[in-house]
Amino acid sequence: MEKDLSDWRLVYSLGALLEKDLRENPMEQFQQWFLQAQQSDTVEEANAMSVATIGLDGFPKTRVVLLKKFTDEGFIFYTNYDSEKGKAILAHPKICLSFFWPALERQIIIKGTAEKLLANLSDGYFQSRPRGSQLGAIVSDQSQVIPSREYLEEKLSSLEKEMEGKPLERPENWGGFLVRPYSIEFWQGRPNRLHDRIRYTLQEDYDWKIERLSP
Repeated sequence: MEKDLSDWRLVYSLGALLEKDLRENPMEQFQQWFLQAQQSDTVEEANAMSVATIGLDGFPKTRVVLLKKFTDEGFIFYTNYDSEKGKAILAHPKICLSFFWPALERQIIIKGTAEKLLANLSDGYFQSRPRGSQLGAIVSDQSQVIPSREYLEEKLSSLEKEMEGKPLERPENWGGFLVRPYSIEFWQGRPNRLHDRIRYTLQEDYDWKIERLSP
């Protein structure tokens, strides 16, 4: 099988990213772009992001998860700590997050260090989830091999009956990660592949260095 994709290309012309328009703090710049993506009719899940890790097998792996919160400290998402992703992050906490909003011709690449979120914060988020999502988090031994789809559905059905009318508690092996950024790059598509790339890098005095990168 062979398919030549060399002629597939788009002309990027929706916007520009110029120094005069930048915020001094990259989290403020992120918030501006995120709100624009969130308000866009052409972006379905503005909070969908790729998380790239180095696995215990030494291979990099990227998967899409949902950003659940961002603050001045960084970016928060939730997972099973015993999953392939969770184990990779706990072993190698330097990870990469990326957002790609093709309808806006924008990309954000974040390098940072992940740490477990405080247990009480994970508890609070878990309790805010729909009951079905809570049950799913309890039932799923994420990333483990299972015999069939039926096995998973039967396990869920059994838990639903067992816990009917009872509150659900967050499993200890499920919770949040906070990713503290030390580099955030904003990419805006431009014509002729001369894209705008602006990188913020955290300095020792906690100020951010702003640089333009060649596309």
